[in-house]
Amino acid sequence: MMMPKLVIVTGLSGAGKTQAMRCLEDLGFFCVDNLPPTLIPKFAELCAQAASKINKIALAVDIRGGEFFNTLFEVLHQIDLQGTGYEILYLEASDETLVRRYKESRRRHPLSSHGEILEVIREERSRLQDLRGRANKIIDTSNMTVQQLKEEIAAIYAGNANHSRLHITVISFGYKYGIPLDSDLVFDVRFLPNPHYDPALRPLSGNERPIRDYVFGSPPTEEFMEKFQDFIEFLIPQYIKEGKTTLMIAIGCTGGMHRSVVLANRLGEILESKDLSVTVRHRDIKKNRG
Repeated sequence: MMMPKLVIVTGLSGAGKTQAMRCLEDLGFFCVDNLPPTLIPKFAELCAQAASKINKIALAVDIRGGEFFNTLFEVLHQIDLQGTGYEILYLEASDETLVRRYKESRRRHPLSSHGEILEVIREERSRLQDLRGRANKIIDTSNMTVQQLKEEIAAIYAGNANHSRLHITVISFGYKYGIPLDSDLVFDVRFLPNPHYDPALRPLSGNERPIRDYVFGSPPTEEFMEKFQDFIEFLIPQYIKEGKTTLMIAIGCTGGMHRSVVLANRLGEILESKDLSVTVRHRDIKKNRG
């Protein structure tokens, strides 16, 4: 009896679990929302029966389950013993983002019995901290559009034969807006020449040739890029050997508009040329133009 692929989707309320489940359903997963954790082992077993054609399952499990949710760790131990392979996909967002989303939607938080939304968000974050520590993949949706979330999930779970077992996301960011919470590796490139101080270059982004030429016109940039590439190419096989399926490499400069964008694009091009599965994102580039 072949056990199905099981993805447990969890995380903070308002972080995008509903959208994530819709994406997984589009990818051919059999999706069940808010299944009590105690039913997961039996459900997975039924799906694995010889007559069943269900081989990919996504289950949304979160704080809405109340007392049932508190049994999740015991259930995870049971399915480990059962031999069901599973992954935990954990979605989160900043307090500020979650407060804004709840105010815009006018929905009530599952833990809320009063109007203090920030307090219950922090309570939920605290209660889920141990589960977050067990997650195979953490996605911070604070600065993601629905389309970007869809692309991220597709890159991880589409199962395209042309993709590497490891999907790499390279993200540029500005330190003044904070480090991406779901980064695996963070690199600071604020030591490189800054186009911001040239009035003619300041309005341009790292996606434009004058900025690329400026940044790579400095010998330290070329030297750093060579060492950086060697380091990443050393790490990737080690991560694959360890069984890691996703890797987020964050590259930061002051504002996330010039230097980090240039280097993220270059790294993405290098990794794509080696037939690796890569997504390049520029988190803060629009904030500097707003």
